[in-house]
Amino acid sequence: MLTRNCLSLLLWVLFDGGLLTPLQPQPQQTLATEPRENVIHLPGQRSHFQRVKRGWVWNQFFVLEEYMGSEPQYVGKLHSDLDKGEGTVKYTLSGDGAGTVFTIDETTGDIHAIRSLDREEKPFYTLRAQAVDIETRKPLEPESEFIIKVQDINDNEPKFLDGPYVATVPEMSPVGAYVLQVKATDADDPTYGNSARVVYSILQGQPYFSIDPKTGVIRTALPNMDREVKEQYQVLIQAKDMGGQLGGLAGTTIVNITLTDVNDNPPRFPKSIFHLKVPESSPIGSAIGRIRAVDPDFGQNAEIEYNIVPGDGGNLFDIVTDEDTQEGVIKLKKPLDFETKKAYTFKVEASNLHLDHRFHSAGPFKDTATVKISVLDVDEPPVFSKPLYTMEVYEDTPVGTIIGAVTAQDLDVGSSAVRYFIDWKSDGDSYFTIDGNEGTIATNELLDRESTAQYNFSIIASKV
Repeated sequence: MLTRNCLSLLLWVLFDGGLLTPLQPQPQQTLATEPRENVIHLPGQRSHFQRVKRGWVWNQFFVLEEYMGSEPQYVGKLHSDLDKGEGTVKYTLSGDGAGTVFTIDETTGDIHAIRSLDREEKPFYTLRAQAVDIETRKPLEPESEFIIKVQDINDNEPKFLDGPYVATVPEMSPVGAYVLQVKATDADDPTYGNSARVVYSILQGQPYFSIDPKTGVIRTALPNMDREVKEQYQVLIQAKDMGGQLGGLAGTTIVNITLTDVNDNPPRFPKSIFHLKVPESSPIGSAIGRIRAVDPDFGQNAEIEYNIVPGDGGNLFDIVTDEDTQEGVIKLKKPLDFETKKAYTFKVEASNLHLDHRFHSAGPFKDTATVKISVLDVDEPPVFSKPLYTMEVYEDTPVGTIIGAVTAQDLDVGSSAVRYFIDWKSDGDSYFTIDGNEGTIATNELLDRESTAQYNFSIIASKV
């Protein structure tokens, strides 16, 4: 009788219920009398006259990760048909993890995992099995290679590797405007069960935003979100595996969303009338006052241009924008005279430089206010009737002879009396005198044309 040589590897996996069940589908039996077992036939040295009886071919086996039982986890069994149970066959195991992760009972061929395995650390192990004669140490059959695959369990929660996130979206965006896409990664096996199937949801941030449960795309959920009302939003996103079902593991991340500004607000003056008081002595080109319109927008959307509406005082004043404060700076174009005109009234218009056509229907993006300027009287010195006086006198004219007069007037309201003095720093300080009340000038010494033909001196007029 011919003897059939084969090495059988039986793999069973222990499920939570404690039932040992093969993971592979139950194969069909060759004969009705054959036992139900999963075997590997290792080709041995056979004559070509031998009739080969084929079994089922398995080359991949499974073991549960994170096994926490008190005993080593049973993986499977090696068996040779030459093993008659007489202790003459020795089973050996080599390759990936042999002796450190997996052990084999040399007599029975039983394979066990001796430590807990992590599929995310190493998903499979490649090993080689062989049956040898215990006395001669010679192989009874050729060495066979097989794989033990670590079976995934849901032991990893989804993680947002790029979180926390920062995003922006324009204010007043329509519902459904794109904000950001988040992504969570689950280290579990995506090809087995739902352990790595992630579903997204919002835990905090409704009703302002929504998220697509499959893609993680965040969108606006409310219309007309106004930056000037609320600018910053903190949204808490959850990613849950097992398709979001009860018992799935979850991870969270924060998304900080800022509404960016659009020009949806016109400038507005906080009051309709501005009162300014300006001394009449203010120099031309000087800033005599500031007014400001308020625009709650930001950046260039809040930039304001000021203009004086043609009318009373428009030709005496100018207005420019202070780029740092967005105030309107009113400047003097011509001199003021309290005695001529004591007050001016004109209108100023404030408008945006950068308009957004989407919001034109909200009304004109400008505002108008009235500016009233009161001119303040300044105590000014008396003013001479003319800036230069020319007088003639004969030489040898008697001392005390009046040769002319100067006249100065106080133009201020409630004019005061004027006193006159010769500026003693001039070259005529000893040759002439002036009447302090009348302003008449008289000789103080005899004059000699051949000695000095012309005299220049200054007269000072002051209020009493």
